[in-house]
Order: sequence, then C-alpha cells, then structure tokens
Amino acid sequence: MTTDSSLTAPGSPTRPEARQAEPTRLLGGAAALFTVILWAAGLVATRFGVTGSLTLWDVIFLRLLLPALILLPVLLRHPPRAPSAAIGRSRWPLLLAVLVSGAGLPFILTSSGGMVFAPAAHAGALMPGLMPLFAALLAALLLGERFTSSRRFGMGLMLAGAMAVGGWQVLDDIGSNWIGETWRGDLMFVAAGAMWACYTIAMKKSGLGIWQAAALVYVVSFLTYLPLYLLALESRLLAAPLFEIGVQLFQSVASGLLSMAAYGFAVRRLGAARASAFGALTPALTALLAIPLLGEWPTLITWAGIAAVSLGVALANGALSRYIPTNR
Repeated sequence: MTTDSSLTAPGSPTRPEARQAEPTRLLGGAAALFTVILWAAGLVATRFGVTGSLTLWDVIFLRLLLPALILLPVLLRHPPRAPSAAIGRSRWPLLLAVLVSGAGLPFILTSSGGMVFAPAAHAGALMPGLMPLFAALLAALLLGERFTSSRRFGMGLMLAGAMAVGGWQVLDDIGSNWIGETWRGDLMFVAAGAMWACYTIAMKKSGLGIWQAAALVYVVSFLTYLPLYLLALESRLLAAPLFEIGVQLFQSVASGLLSMAAYGFAVRRLGAARASAFGALTPALTALLAIPLLGEWPTLITWAGIAAVSLGVALANGALSRYIPTNR
C-alpha cells in the first residue's frame, strides 16, 4: 500500500490527523457497506413478502406502518416550509407532491408491484442501477449540470446493463406471444428508478433535511393509504404467519430508517462522492442474497447486466475517477 507523502515524511512521526483519518475512513466504509446490505436485503424481503402468504397490499401497509409512526413527531415539530421566497407559493406544493410521489406511496406501489412479476435480481439491477442515470439526466435538463467523459461512459454502461437484464426478457416474451410476465415487473422497476430520481432532484431543490423529508413522505403516504387498505383492498394479514409479518416490519425500519442513518454517517465520514460509490454494490448483493433466501438464480445474461450496471454506477459516482481521465 502506498503512503501519502502529505501525511507522513521520512524520519518523522505520523501526524495525529493522519492516525485519526484511517479509522474514520474504515468506520465510514463500514457504514456505507452496511447501508448497501440493508438496501439489498430490503429488496429481497419485499420479494419474499409478495410471493408468500401476504398480499401486495399487506406488504405495502407493513412497509409504511412503523416508519410513519416513528417519524410522526418529527413532522409535527418540523413541518416543511419553503426555504426561500424564490420557490414561490405555487411551486412549493408541487415540489412537496413530487417528494411524496417519488419516494412515497406511488413509488412503493410501483417498486413493490414489480416484485410480483420479476425476481429480486432484476429489481436490484434496474432500480438502484438506473436511479443515478435518471437523476443525472434530470440534473442536466433542470439544473444545467455537465458530465465528465467517465461519467457519460458510466451512464452508457448502466443503460446497456439494464437492457441486458430486462430488454432480453421483453424480446423473449414477444417471441412467446407475451405469455411471460417478467417484463411487466422490469418496466415497473425502471419506472420506480425514474420516480426516485425525481425525488432526488426535488429533495435538492426543497432544502429540507433528510429526516424532515422522510417524515413527510412516510406520514402522508400512510395516511393516504390506510383508508384504501382498510376499506377496499384484499388483505390476508390476520391469517399470515407471524414470521412473514415480522420480516416486513423489520425491513421497513431497517431498509427505510436505519439505512438512512447509516448512509448519513457514511457521508459525514467519507464525503458524498465516496459514500454514494458504494451503491454500485447493490445489484450484485441483491442477486447474491436472493440465491439462498429466495432460491432465485440469475441467468448468465442477467449476471452480465448486473456487472455492467455496477461498473456504470461506480463510474458515474466517481469511484474510479482517480484512474480515469476526466476531460469533458
């Protein structure tokens, strides 16, 4: 391992800040890795829920219940307010609506509904894999951001990987007169990735804190969904095994709230660019966890797509920027 000469000098003791930097980076890396594991496990848990004794509507209810109750005091104490007059009265409600739609009930309905049709490995590749692509495109269109050559190449890899994971399935189903349904889930995962990208841009424009935005999303989504769930939707909650209910309740807090706290810790220790680079591990981890937990073995072309998406995310997030020229 090479040593940074700015931290140490020949014949001199290591500077105190250099000794402190290493454990800080290790803790930040551990938190970022823990975050990605929680994300992947959350996708697998959702697939487990919608293919078991619970209905899709039960899974969504359990996914919203505890986070909404936990975050309700945050929303009551810190209701969202426009950070400046520049946003305007007419644009502020629209911005809040995009936040709730992009990460709340519409997103959860779309992403969880996709799990009914397609395996967890597809979700891991198409949702986290395409979110950075959609976010980058929206940032270019709405915020005027420009990209380095490595980032553009990374976005191209993400798109190619997504086509390998889901595109071949569409062609296969066309050849079999649309008998299969995996393509439906794949399209829903792509749509969910676009919705989360809209949330990301709206979050940046809103000026809200992470927990304040999460409280808004979960509480509004739960209050909207609860009457529909109780009055109009099929439920098998009372007949489902307690284990399946417990898995969904645990993952709602773990992949929803605990991952948010762990990611915030990682960003503070590593910086946003390095912490977000760990997201490249999500597709592969999801596929690996789905093998022993769900018995879902990805095909060879799916593995190729996962590899392309993961490398694309790493390039787009700047994880490999030190090795690749950044000329525009």
